[in-house]
Amino acid sequence: MTYDKLDAKAHARAHMRGIWAAALTPMLPDFAVDEAGFRKNIRHWVDELGIAGLFINGKQGEFFSMSLAERKRSFEIAAEECRGSAQTIMSCSDQNFDTVLDLGRHAEAVGADYIVVHAPVLHFIHDRDDTLFNYYRLLCEELRIGIAMWSHPDSGYIMSPELCARIAELPNIVAIKYSVDRQHYRRLTELAGDSILVSTASEEEWLDNIVELGWQLYLCSSPPYLLQTKNDRRMHDYTELAFAGRVEEARRVRDSLEPVRRALKGTRPGGKPQAHQKYWQELLGQAGGPVRPPLLQLTEAEKAATRAAFEGCGLKL
Repeated sequence: MTYDKLDAKAHARAHMRGIWAAALTPMLPDFAVDEAGFRKNIRHWVDELGIAGLFINGKQGEFFSMSLAERKRSFEIAAEECRGSAQTIMSCSDQNFDTVLDLGRHAEAVGADYIVVHAPVLHFIHDRDDTLFNYYRLLCEELRIGIAMWSHPDSGYIMSPELCARIAELPNIVAIKYSVDRQHYRRLTELAGDSILVSTASEEEWLDNIVELGWQLYLCSSPPYLLQTKNDRRMHDYTELAFAGRVEEARRVRDSLEPVRRALKGTRPGGKPQAHQKYWQELLGQAGGPVRPPLLQLTEAEKAATRAAFEGCGLKL
């Protein structure tokens, strides 16, 4: 770590900027993690696509099927590959609080920049706010690293903007991935935008959030490396145009990606998001591989439909 706990908010405000992508975890045919492929993907994302930060071991990355040792190893690989060229935020989400702390301490030890922790499943509690505040308070007390909250309907509830703003007062809470509708994240930006960086994973809304809400961080999903190639960096380009105040130019570039978005999303089977995105990665020349059981693989027909849409979407390879 290159900052002290009490400087975490200022450090994030100065350095946590631009496009951050959530990494899929490439697998070999025997379902082992493809470490060489992971390193190759990271180098492409950082060196050729200009992605500023990587979100490691999130839901896209199949953390739920990985052992604790595999998750820690992924942290190590990402920290090694990104050191000096990009930043990292390691997902330490788990239902077991001691596991979250163990992963958080490992992230600190290997030189991660930040961690992100999903709000836990609390279906057995109806009045959750004080419990959730205490959850993040204890994390802040036990860890030195900057921490991002993550609220998503997968937890069975959404943390309210008011609760998030309360948690944002903790010293090393630096950001939130707020997977909610625009009304909620706009409200949180109003309440706590000076204390933490607010973001959501919707690429379609990213430009408007830069322009209308003053956001500086896209945190984060897979579009940064699925909608772009070395020779076609339109998400990067419209982001930089928006940051420079050239909004109409940015909108034209953003809108030109619509055929690619339709091809990607329109061929994705509802129950197979990771498998579909990994196959799209392979079409782009990245390492993908199978998903781990019990997730479902794409059928040959689904691959054919995806390949046809990919070839006709206008993405420059």
